[in-house]
Amino acid sequence: MIRVSRLADYASVVMACLARHPGEVLPAAQVGEETRLEAPTVSKLLKQLARAGLVESFRGATGGYRLAKSAQDISLAEIVEALDGPIGLTECSVGHAGCERQSYCSVARDWQGVGAAIDNALRGVSLADMLRRQPVRTHGARV
Repeated sequence: MIRVSRLADYASVVMACLARHPGEVLPAAQVGEETRLEAPTVSKLLKQLARAGLVESFRGATGGYRLAKSAQDISLAEIVEALDGPIGLTECSVGHAGCERQSYCSVARDWQGVGAAIDNALRGVSLADMLRRQPVRTHGARV
């Protein structure tokens, strides 16, 4: 089974929460309340998303986080990569050299093609697309 990590999944939930408040700076505690994720998890995710340039952080009494760009300009692939690294099904599909079978492998190119198709599919879905597909949630509702 091919899976996105639990943290990458949660990161998409956190990003969707921020996207529902365009332009607003939300404290991590509010993001945790709205997503029903534990505070340490939310903090960890927000830091990683900030390092990846997907969210901006603001310090101080009115500090918090907001999207670094519009939800339309953030792809699902960017969110996954921020937590899980490059998208690929096999080591050779993300360009890692060093496989002892590389010179005679008959399926590496096929795996690379499958990996590229998945990467393209994830890049084709924006955060805004994900929000359009979700039912509207009220404050504090389970996401």
